[in-house]
Amino acid sequence: MDDLEKWPEIDKAAKEKRRELVLQGTAVDSRVSSNGGLSSAIFSLKLLNYLEVSQCPSLTEIHEDIKHLTNLQSLILCRNKLASIPKVIGSLGSLKVLDLSVNSLRILPEEITRLGELNTLNVSCNSLECLPEGLSQCTKLSTINISKNHITGFPADFYSDRLDLLSTVVASDNSIEELSGDVHKLSALKMLDLSNNKLSEIPPDLSDCPKLKEINFKGNKFKDKRLEKMVNGCQTKSILDYLRAGGRGKGKGRQGEDGDDAEGGRNADKKKRQRKKKKAAADDEDEEEELNKLVVKVLHVSDAPAALTVTVSGEVKDVRPYLVCCVVRGMNLKSGNSLKRFLMAQTKLHDDLCGKRTTATIATHDMQLLKAPLVYDAKPPTQLKIVPLGRKEITAVELMRQLQLEADEQRKQKKRQNVSGLHKYLQLLDGKALYPCLLDADGHVISFPPITNSEKTKIRKTTKELFLEVTSSTSLQTCKDVMDALIAKMAELNKFTAEHKEEAGSDGEGEAPPEPAADSNTSSELIVQQIRTVDQDGNLKVVYPSKTDLSNDVSNLTVVW
Repeated sequence: MDDLEKWPEIDKAAKEKRRELVLQGTAVDSRVSSNGGLSSAIFSLKLLNYLEVSQCPSLTEIHEDIKHLTNLQSLILCRNKLASIPKVIGSLGSLKVLDLSVNSLRILPEEITRLGELNTLNVSCNSLECLPEGLSQCTKLSTINISKNHITGFPADFYSDRLDLLSTVVASDNSIEELSGDVHKLSALKMLDLSNNKLSEIPPDLSDCPKLKEINFKGNKFKDKRLEKMVNGCQTKSILDYLRAGGRGKGKGRQGEDGDDAEGGRNADKKKRQRKKKKAAADDEDEEEELNKLVVKVLHVSDAPAALTVTVSGEVKDVRPYLVCCVVRGMNLKSGNSLKRFLMAQTKLHDDLCGKRTTATIATHDMQLLKAPLVYDAKPPTQLKIVPLGRKEITAVELMRQLQLEADEQRKQKKRQNVSGLHKYLQLLDGKALYPCLLDADGHVISFPPITNSEKTKIRKTTKELFLEVTSSTSLQTCKDVMDALIAKMAELNKFTAEHKEEAGSDGEGEAPPEPAADSNTSSELIVQQIRTVDQDGNLKVVYPSKTDLSNDVSNLTVVW
């Protein structure tokens, strides 16, 4: 696998010690074709925790050297023509997400079952005929998608109480002939899709899955024609109730062959009471979980033709190179003290997770006041002009000088070294020949990290749509972690506001007089619009949020894709 040409993305990732790399599209596919595979240099990027190689029809295999990428948490190899996966995949012990969808795989190596941290496995749209034995060893597995293959059944150990986190199973459009009654051992199962298979019956034990909320068995030909009619038109609860009653036999299916056996009848009644008790406990748990749930819906860039794209200039490379952005809708800033709580939460994130802005800086803008497209650039201090929050337009060099004088005055008055406000961040730009900034379509600076935002795009109680940015000089993953925490906090604050039904009021900035709470946003669901960040040549740097984001730390955060 000799490299016949340079791969600039790999060189850049190595030089900048990046933790994410995305290779996709026709330009990459052309290099894969001429090189006979991926560049060997990719396997020396040992810091990578996210690797995506997609939409490359010339990619038919992955070299065994992938075993060197031991820090990988997400490996996305979708929409290629992979015919096999090397056995060394089992040595990637940190892997949490494995996406091999839309390839030409006929078999999966058994070594996949060694991935103890794996929580998401997507092998849909391949030519698989079976799954490897031993999947129950992947005890952290939460989601598995095996749809659109030629699979005839699940391995025996798949129905295991060791998979107590498995909540989503998508196995539609296969040739599965039987669903075992042991399916009830999957105690966390919430969604099961077995549509368009070759099932002739559904085991009554399925109704014993305590958390099951959504099933799809359409497109199967069942012996029980009433059941077949129900799966094509009834809600999940009705189908599970029918199964619980034993289907056509009205309970005989659970009592053994001798329907007159009194002992058998008593045992069946006892089991039925136990199942009801178990289900009632699960329903109570689900109700509590539902009440505490924080919901974030992600709107994909492909679903929003006018979605923003932020271009990153090469000038920021040595100043503050990392940036992630997104747009949030549904945040209620109008009611009561909701805006104040949000700003206080942002300050706390700056002090704690952002290390007093030394590792990352958050900026928030009113989306309606932005003029796209946006460019993340770096300018000399004398050329960077901004209208800082609460101040008049000024150059960065003058602003820094002014803040330094204020800081000195603060120290004299308080007779101590510590200062407050923007003054405590001045040293973060010491020695920099260029200052980072975010520019709108008119060339106006709307953000000057890590110091301040522009008054022009300041959020207020009337803001309905927020543009969020996080910048860092540390790493892209740092930006993502901070943005994850910010969105989770916004969801939490939004739920608090909705539940307490505070009245809208003034924020002291000349807003309209108080309005009834009914006019304010009472839904706590947030909608997050993905934003692409690209380089000057239009090559993708990052899209946020991706499917590996917003997945950690917040147990009650539900992300809808």
